[in-house]
Amino acid sequence: MTSVSSSTSSTASTSSASTVTTTGTTTSTSLDWSALITAAVNAKLTQATTISTRITNNEAKVSAYQTLQTDLSTLSKGLSSLATAVVNSLATNAFATRAATLSSTGDVSASSALSMSVSNGAATGDHTLTISQVAAAQKVVGTAQSSETSELGYSGTFSLGLGSGSTADITVTSTMSLEDIVDAINAQTSTTNVQASIVEVSSGSYEMVLSGTEDAADIAYSSTSGDDVLNELGVTDSSGAFADVLQTSQAAEFALDGISMTRDTNDITDVLTGVTFNLLQATTSGATINISIEADTSQIESAVQTFVTDYNTFRDAVIAQQATDSDGTASSSAVLFGDGTMRDIMDTLQNAMNSTVGGLTMADLGLSFNENNELELDTSTLSEILSTNLSGVTTLLSAQTKTSSSQLTVVNTGTSPQSFTLDLTVDSSGNLASASVGGDASLFTISGTTIIGNAGTDYAGMAFTYSGSTSQSITVTSTSGLATQVYQFAKNYSSSSGALQTLITNLTDRDTDLQQKVDDIESAASAYQTQLQAQYAKYQAAIESANNTLTYLKALLNSSSSS
Repeated sequence: MTSVSSSTSSTASTSSASTVTTTGTTTSTSLDWSALITAAVNAKLTQATTISTRITNNEAKVSAYQTLQTDLSTLSKGLSSLATAVVNSLATNAFATRAATLSSTGDVSASSALSMSVSNGAATGDHTLTISQVAAAQKVVGTAQSSETSELGYSGTFSLGLGSGSTADITVTSTMSLEDIVDAINAQTSTTNVQASIVEVSSGSYEMVLSGTEDAADIAYSSTSGDDVLNELGVTDSSGAFADVLQTSQAAEFALDGISMTRDTNDITDVLTGVTFNLLQATTSGATINISIEADTSQIESAVQTFVTDYNTFRDAVIAQQATDSDGTASSSAVLFGDGTMRDIMDTLQNAMNSTVGGLTMADLGLSFNENNELELDTSTLSEILSTNLSGVTTLLSAQTKTSSSQLTVVNTGTSPQSFTLDLTVDSSGNLASASVGGDASLFTISGTTIIGNAGTDYAGMAFTYSGSTSQSITVTSTSGLATQVYQFAKNYSSSSGALQTLITNLTDRDTDLQQKVDDIESAASAYQTQLQAQYAKYQAAIESANNTLTYLKALLNSSSSS
């Protein structure tokens, strides 16, 4: 609130003092104009002070609501990986993450022979792998040269490439050294897939090595004009064949679960969907690598722990708004004490977490409430049930969606699962034409065989694939797990259109109106102050004029008496 100060004006013929004394034969009076003006103006400002207090109180409530909103948003985001449990290559939830463990049978180190990575949604299971040989690129070497920097005196052009791939012409001039030729070859590696290097065999002895950058392919060379440069460097013999092959090219040969396979690379991505094998070395006779692909339950454990942390952060904010003083009344900082919306949020959250889904409760996860209704987690209980009943935990926590037809596959349940009948229309060519619910075809978008719920609808985030060739109606049944319920509720309440934002907006708008009233009152008080200053200045001038007249009359009377 803007303060308005009082001051007193005076006319040009009067003193600037705010206190005037009048004297007579029997009385003396002092007038403090400044105090009179201040008292009158402050009386006008009393209502503004009261309104400003209401604004300050509203601002405190807005801040408290914003804290709850932020904490609920964090809670919702943290639960997103537990809210759904669809397992496929596109899934990012905690239930779709995979981990692989390696062990070996026989004389082989699993980690020395194989490294691997597993993508989300990969099929779980156990496998055995044997490696007969790893893929290799051809590598050849020339004869020793006495210097790597001296001019060689060769002048010619040769073509270089790998297998049946792209080739490039390499031109050598008489002033180029061995090092220059290597640089010229490497400048074309992106085209030829052949790279060159220099090996110092001994002091004053240098050999050029050519290596393929891709496995299972031979280096292709031909001299096209001038000197046969690679022959001069001893890389090829008189017949044009490589003189000294350090490593022959070969494909990878291995067997997975007894099925023999060959690949032109050691990075195998097309054997098990979502699994990449990196073959490092051959296994010895009779030795096998044992592979186990399982759900990465550590991701679920981490997500549950995040849930506990985020929930308690929100709960602590609620507790702060329930604080009382020693006399049992609400603490001055508890600006939302007894707030109905905050109470409704807590009741809904606790009801969701106390629900039973699939015969399990949060207690089966090792979750419980303490005396402050904060969450506590027994990690050993959680670890145990994840190892013995992962499917039960999945049902308890996440959304589950099933269809009445094997031809409709669930790709994603979304975070607000629905149960409905999906009417599918296939055109005369056997192509999926539309998907509708209750006759409304605007709820889904068709892309080939994929059906995607449109944003802004109850089906947003849901996705299916249809393998059928005829029109039909398919029942979709969904259930919400504990994490799904809390996720959706927290998301709705903390959104830009949620209940908390509505309260924040209403209070902010109310403060804007109240501040305008304060501004109007202060403006009126300022004008009133100016009016009083002018009015009291006239009074002061009149009093001083009267005093001057009185002084004159006294002097005149005194003069008459003395004569």
